[in-house]
Amino acid sequence: MRRKAYADLLKWKNSKYRKPLLLQGARQVGKTYLVKQFGKQEYSRIVYLNFEQSAEIRALFSGNLIPKTLIENIGVFLGKKIEAKETLLFFDEIQASEDALTSLKYFYEQAPQFHIIAAGSLLGVSVARERSFPVGKVNFLQLYPMSFLEYIDAFGGEFLIEKLNETDSIEALPKILHDKLQRELKQFLFLGGMPEVLNRYRNNGDIAEVRRVQNELLRAYERDFAKYTDKSQAIKTSELWDSIPYQLAKENKKFKYSNVRIKARATHYEQTIEWLKNAGLINIVKQISIPKLPLSGYADASKFKLYLLDTGLLGAMLNISSDIILKPNALYVEYNGAFIENFVASELANTGINELYYWTSRGEAEVDFIIRHNDNIYPVEVKSGTSKNLKSLRSYENKYKPLYIFRTSPRNLVKDNEFINIPLYAISKLKEIMALAEDLKS
Repeated sequence: MRRKAYADLLKWKNSKYRKPLLLQGARQVGKTYLVKQFGKQEYSRIVYLNFEQSAEIRALFSGNLIPKTLIENIGVFLGKKIEAKETLLFFDEIQASEDALTSLKYFYEQAPQFHIIAAGSLLGVSVARERSFPVGKVNFLQLYPMSFLEYIDAFGGEFLIEKLNETDSIEALPKILHDKLQRELKQFLFLGGMPEVLNRYRNNGDIAEVRRVQNELLRAYERDFAKYTDKSQAIKTSELWDSIPYQLAKENKKFKYSNVRIKARATHYEQTIEWLKNAGLINIVKQISIPKLPLSGYADASKFKLYLLDTGLLGAMLNISSDIILKPNALYVEYNGAFIENFVASELANTGINELYYWTSRGEAEVDFIIRHNDNIYPVEVKSGTSKNLKSLRSYENKYKPLYIFRTSPRNLVKDNEFINIPLYAISKLKEIMALAEDLKS
C-alpha cells in the first residue's frame, strides 16, 4: 500500500542538508513496512537492526559510540562490510536503546555520508524523555494512520484520486463521483486507517476480522502503557485513554478530568496526556478565544479536546457494530458526530496541520477548527448532516471578518461568496482549496 510519506523520504534522501531521520508514529501505523520498502526501492542495500528484538544489537551500542567503530562492529555482527554508498541503515525500535539514540548525533557530526533512518513505536516518548538529545542533529518525520485518500488508492480508486487532484477551481464534483466517495467514506470511518486492518480487509473482506485486529491493536497499546511506564502511571494512562471515546460521545466534547476520575484535577493527568501525545495516540485541539497570530499565544492550556489517532479504533472502543455501514447517515450522527470530528482532526494532522485549535465565544457559539493558511486565519466548522445552518460560522464572521468561512460536511464542494463547503472526503485538500480561494482575492 502506497504512502504519501514516501515522497517525504525521497526528499530527505536527496537533500544536501540531510541528517539522520527520526520516523515517529504510533505502534502499527506502518513505519517498518514503509522504510523497508523505501530501502529496497531507493538503495542498493538496506541494513536492518531491531533494537527491541536483539540484546546483541543493543550491546553493539553500549560502549564506544564513534561511528567508525560502530560501523565496523555492525559489519562483524552481520558478517559483511558496511559501505556508506547506496546503503540505508535502518535502526528500528530505537527507543529500546538510549545509546543508539545518542549515537545519531555522532553520525551527523562525524559520518554524515551514512544514510540513517531510525524508527520506533514509542520513539516520541523516548525523545521527550532523553534530556541529552541534541536539538538540530536529526531530521524528524511523523507517520500517521493511512488517510482516506491513501485508503482509496489502496483499494483501487486511482481514478477517484486523479479526479480530486485535478481540481484547479472550486466547483462541485460530478454527482456520480461525489456519491461514490461518500459511500467509501462511510466504510473508511468504520475500518479506519491502520495498515494491518486495511490489508486484512483487502485480502479477505471479512469485517469480523477487522474488529478482531482493531481489538488486538488496542490491547497492544494497553501493554505499552504497562511496559513503558511505572505501575501508577500505567493505571492513570489506561483510565484517561479509556475515557476519551465517552468524552467525545458527549454533546460538549471538551475534555474534563472529572470524567476520568471523580474530583480529578489537571495535576493528576497532565503528564499522561503528554505521554499519549508523544506516543502518537491522540490529537489535541486547544481552545482559543481570540483568533490572532500566533495562534499558540492565544490558546488556553486548560481547555482542549482529545481525539484518537484513528476512527476505526474509536469505533472498536465504543463497540460500534459493522451493520452501521449500511445505514444512510448513521456513522455521521452517531455519538453526536464524534466520528466525523475525530476523522477531520486525523486528516488535518496527516496533512501537516498538527497544531490544532478550536474557537468558542462565551458558550454562545463554537467553531470546531481554526486553521492558519499563510497569514490568514480561517474558521472550519464540521457538520455531520446536510443542514445549511451557519449560526456559529456567521457569529465568527461578524466578529473577525475572515476572507472566507469554511464548512466540511457530506454536501458537495460549493462556493457561495465568502462561504465554502468542502466535502468531508476532501478535507485533506483544505490547504489547496484555501490557496485557490486566496488567489481569487488577489
